[in-house]
Amino acid sequence: MKRSTLWKRVISAVLSSTLLLGAALATEHRADAAEVSGKIVIAGSTALLPLTQQAAKEFKKSHPKVKIVVSGSSSIAGPQSVTKGVATIGACDWDATKAVGGFPAYKGLKAYKIAKIPFAVIVNKDNPVSNLSVEQIQDIYEGKIKNWKQLGGKNEEIVVINRAKGSGTRVNFEDKIMDGHTIKTTGDNYKEVQKSGDMVNAVASNPNAIGFVDLAYVKGGIKAVSINGVKATTANAQSGKYIFYGYGYLLTKGEAKGADKAFIDYILSKKFQNGSLKKLKFIPVK
Repeated sequence: MKRSTLWKRVISAVLSSTLLLGAALATEHRADAAEVSGKIVIAGSTALLPLTQQAAKEFKKSHPKVKIVVSGSSSIAGPQSVTKGVATIGACDWDATKAVGGFPAYKGLKAYKIAKIPFAVIVNKDNPVSNLSVEQIQDIYEGKIKNWKQLGGKNEEIVVINRAKGSGTRVNFEDKIMDGHTIKTTGDNYKEVQKSGDMVNAVASNPNAIGFVDLAYVKGGIKAVSINGVKATTANAQSGKYIFYGYGYLLTKGEAKGADKAFIDYILSKKFQNGSLKKLKFIPVK
């Protein structure tokens, strides 16, 4: 037998074995995915809602036996719902196993850090103001600066929009921006909203409004202002140049198991962290 013919047969055999092994592994992976079953109920943060909803869609495709229900109201609802047994996974914009921003530590929960969240101070898209210093934002929310004219804008009263207590976005705003300064929560020009979507609608519908939301929601009738001259981008938040960011967590009662664990593992996978998570303007933690 010629040497060239022998080599061709050896290569052919190796390729065939590789293909068979690949097919076997793919079949095994599909079988493992199909074996995961149960119901996942996710409640909590609206800042993380775009992420958890997208992850649920993708996870469901490869795990058809798992039923997933995703909702969002506020970060505090995440640990509360898991503690009460209403949800199996709580989404929160802080580690709720520790006392944060006037909220107690929730015992018996396990926190999984899933994303870095860039937040933005937002104004109506038609507002000419495009940059604010931290001190100016503090003065607006303390009620010291009341007119856009004082900031280079129109001669119009500033309408201050805040998130209701229990919001993780508000916790991060008070921590990273207000930094001990107290928000004035009274007056005709002050309004509180419950969810991230409500914040977007309030600012988009009022040319004189100011608010804050995570970067994933910035589109349409609102725009993010630069803070201290630094634009609100994922790159700037990742580098540390941009100061308004926090971290998102998923919480379970004890160690995550079964379908809950498989879902959290998927969110922390390289595929999701470097794929959909980035596209939604979150920053990977893995």
